[in-house]
Amino acid sequence: METRLVERSGIPYQTIPAAGVHGIGLRTLPRNLWQLGRGVLASRRILRAYRPDVLFFTGGYVAVPMALAGWKLPSLLYVPDIEPGLALKTLARLADRICVTAQDSFSFFKRPGRIDLTGYPTRSDLTRWTRTAARQALHLNDESPILLVAGGSKGARSINNAILANLTALLEMAQVIHLTGELDWPDVEAKKADLSVSQSARYLAFPYLDEQMGAALAAADLAISRAGASTLGEYPLFGLPAILVPYPHAWRYQRVNADYLVRHAAAVMLEDAALSSQLLPAVQALLSQPQKLTSMRLAMQNLSRPEAAAQIGRQLLTLGRGEEMRA
Repeated sequence: METRLVERSGIPYQTIPAAGVHGIGLRTLPRNLWQLGRGVLASRRILRAYRPDVLFFTGGYVAVPMALAGWKLPSLLYVPDIEPGLALKTLARLADRICVTAQDSFSFFKRPGRIDLTGYPTRSDLTRWTRTAARQALHLNDESPILLVAGGSKGARSINNAILANLTALLEMAQVIHLTGELDWPDVEAKKADLSVSQSARYLAFPYLDEQMGAALAAADLAISRAGASTLGEYPLFGLPAILVPYPHAWRYQRVNADYLVRHAAAVMLEDAALSSQLLPAVQALLSQPQKLTSMRLAMQNLSRPEAAAQIGRQLLTLGRGEEMRA
C-alpha cells in the first residue's frame, strides 16, 4: 500500500533487497544477511545515479543497507515510536541528527546533543477539515457521538471482530466510522448487509481512507485503534481521545506508545486478549461521561506539535547545504 501511495504522489520510488536479523532463527540468519548485502550493493547503485545531498531515514531494517552504503553522506534519522527498535538504534550510530516524537525518546540514545524534539509529522491536508465540514462530507450528524475505529492499512483482526460482535449495541450509542483494512473487508460487507436501514445509516465502513482520513479524524469524538506511531501525531493534532489496543504479537513499541498517552490522561488502554469482553463497557463508560472525554481531548491537544514536518524539513535542508558537520 505504501508503494501505491508514494507512486500516486509522483515521487520517484525504488526498492532494495532487505531482511531483518533480530529475533530470527539461525537457519534464517545467513539468508537474511545475504539479503542485506544485496541491499547495500543496490543502494550504492541508487546513490551513484541519484547523487543525493542528504539521506533521511525513519527506521526499519529496510533502511540499514542504504545507511551503510551512504555512511559518508550527511543523514537525519527520525524516530516515530517512542522506543526505537534495533534497526533505529543501528541507524542512530550513523546519523548526524536525530529527531524524535516525544521527550521520552531521549533516554534511549547515548548522545542527546544530536537529538531534537520535533513531534510526529502529519500530512498538511489533514487540517483542512473542520468538524462541521467533516461531518457533512461523511453524512454524519451531531445528534449522537461519533466513534472512529481504525485498524490500519492491513486491518486489525481482533479489533474488527470485537466491533462486529458488538456492532448493534455500539450503533445504539454512537455513529461508527470503521476503517477495516483490506483483509477483513468481505466479512464487514456481509455484516453491513444484515443491518437495518437505520443502523446502516449510522455505520460507515471503508477498507481504507486516504483523502478523507482527515475528515474521519476531525468528525470523531472517540477513536479505537492500535497504538502505532501515527497515534502520537494524528490524535494530538485533532485532540481525539482514544481507546488503544497495542498489537500483542510484536516487540513492545505499541505498548510504550500507549503508555505514554495513558500517562498524559489522553487515552485508555485495553489488552488485546480481553478486547471482546471489555470493548463495549469501555466505550460506554467514556461516551456516558462528556466531562471525561473533554478532559481527555484537552490532554491530547496539549501533546500536539503541528510544526513537526516543517522542523524536520529545516533540519534536512541544513544538512543538505553542508551547514552542519558530523557530530
